[in-house]
Amino acid sequence: MNFPDEESLDKPKDIRLLKRFFPFIMKRKLMVTVSVALVMAISALDLAMPYVTRIAVDRYIVPGLDFSSQRDGIQGEGSPPALAVEIKTKEMETVILSHPGLFERQGNTATLSSEHLDRLTREEMRIMRAHDLRGTALVGLVLLAIAGLRFLFSFVQIMVMEYTGQWVMHDLRLSIYRHIQRLPVSFFDKNTVGRLSTRVTNDVQNMQELFTSIITFVMKDSFMLLGILGVLVYMDLKLAAAILSVIPFVFLAAILFSRKSRKVFRVLRIKVAQINSMFSEAIGGMKVIQLFTMEKKTLDDFRKINRENYDAGLQQIRIYGLFMPVIDMLGSFTLAIVIFYGGGRVVSELVSLGILVAFISYIKMFFRPIRDIAEKHNILQNALASGERIVQILDKKLHGEGGSKELERLDTLSFDHVTMAYKKGKNILNNLSFDLKSGSSLAIVGPTGSGKTTLINLIVQFYKPKGGRILINGDEIDRYSVRSIRSKIALVTQDPYLFTGTIRKNILPPEKDVSKEELNSILKLSNCQSIIDKMPEGLSTRISGGGASLSSGERQLISIARAFAHQPDLIIFDEATSYVDTESEEKIRIAVSNLKENRTSITIAHRLRSAVTSDQIIVIKDGRVIEKGSHITLMKNRQFYYGLHQANGLKKGKIADTM
Repeated sequence: MNFPDEESLDKPKDIRLLKRFFPFIMKRKLMVTVSVALVMAISALDLAMPYVTRIAVDRYIVPGLDFSSQRDGIQGEGSPPALAVEIKTKEMETVILSHPGLFERQGNTATLSSEHLDRLTREEMRIMRAHDLRGTALVGLVLLAIAGLRFLFSFVQIMVMEYTGQWVMHDLRLSIYRHIQRLPVSFFDKNTVGRLSTRVTNDVQNMQELFTSIITFVMKDSFMLLGILGVLVYMDLKLAAAILSVIPFVFLAAILFSRKSRKVFRVLRIKVAQINSMFSEAIGGMKVIQLFTMEKKTLDDFRKINRENYDAGLQQIRIYGLFMPVIDMLGSFTLAIVIFYGGGRVVSELVSLGILVAFISYIKMFFRPIRDIAEKHNILQNALASGERIVQILDKKLHGEGGSKELERLDTLSFDHVTMAYKKGKNILNNLSFDLKSGSSLAIVGPTGSGKTTLINLIVQFYKPKGGRILINGDEIDRYSVRSIRSKIALVTQDPYLFTGTIRKNILPPEKDVSKEELNSILKLSNCQSIIDKMPEGLSTRISGGGASLSSGERQLISIARAFAHQPDLIIFDEATSYVDTESEEKIRIAVSNLKENRTSITIAHRLRSAVTSDQIIVIKDGRVIEKGSHITLMKNRQFYYGLHQANGLKKGKIADTM
């Protein structure tokens, strides 16, 4: 099973791809802005916690090593460390006065060199440390306040972003569905239901992670990394420089991981689409599979695709499994640098213990965003792989909307030397011409593959002709809007499709409200009343699975009722009695006769008896009109049409059932 479209993507362009989804985000820009602001606030709170811990260690837990005065220029490099205390109590004032010249006072602060600490008594040291206990308690309260604010901001941010993500997914899924509805029929000839279902369901769901997690959390992690680097440089430039030497290796690992993982995720998206497509086709054709005992062949095909998906998944796991230990190893190496180099500077009394403790905390925080970015990158690659598939659908050229002119009534239809080919060089129709006037009936007869159905597809604008002109009311069909043309045409096919829902919704157009009398008239003329009477809930009876619970004849009569409700000027029958029993066929013939009355009609006649009563019959062979006229005229000519009747055993007054 080949899926050429799945393999034909260009090289990834992440920024350009993300720009395609910005309009969906900008619809909720207020909510996104609030979420980003909260993320930045959360990051700031995270950055504050190690710094507050550093203050607690240096000022209150180990106050003998406070180098704030050196930074302020009070002491020079190499001066002994100093103990700085605030004078808040009478006991503290008494200690300072009892040692004149030992303390250096500056307002409410007194500084004591660490080399003079041994001149204080145990009680005096207790008094000086009393304010440290109060300071430690204060720092603890600050940390609790930070944790409380972080909890509040995180809760609000998650709720806002998830709410926004759901709305973005809602808008994106609606946009894809709307776009698919407007694509030409030729697109659906090449794309399976499973593939398109994957786009609207799985791929859109994968994109949700992009909007709910990636955008804000990547910004948060990026802000955290920059903030941590800034704080480290501020606290100690030399120690920060030692740590920064490891950063290039971290980014090199991230770049290699990105390139490898993108390829794997693209393969995974292909395999998921193939699995969905095959499964959808297998379920739809299960009767044929079981009838022709094709279970083993189908299972082998599914096993092959499933194995390829498994192998791609394992490859993705191997890449991810290698990257995370590399990041952990680099993190441990950086921590070792901090302990070795930073510890030496503490022993040498060049930095405080609080700074070393803060550095260790910041290093752990530094590699946590890198791990998060790696995990989010994993999700991002999955989302971008899905995004590529979604954009591939959205970039498909839409079916033309036609001209600006609205068709009020379809009076005449003409084909003027029309040529049509689905593939270049293989014409299905060749210079086909005919005229159809209002109120008249036309039957199209010909062997299988002669182009009868193609002719109908051109009338309803499913395809455009490659040559010649199609005229409506004397004007070229392209001057009219496609919507207005189709509003004047109803098509009754051989195997009509019914939608899941009530019978009423399958008959009446959603925008049309008819009276009870009109509805009864539609049911009577279409011979549907007997069907409705048998239903447990009448018109409100729900059907599902394309009307699988109904017989072919019942589905056909309901489709004829739908055509009645449409009130078309032109009705097209693609041999409405091909697949029904004799009793149903008679009901359908009566309904079709009622529907044709006072309307222009075209009948694709697979059974010759359907063509006999038509005003005009055209016989097509190899895409060309080889005969044209009424039934009587064509029988008198004794050419191809006459030969069809003779070949099917037509006697005088008897018409063959099949061709």
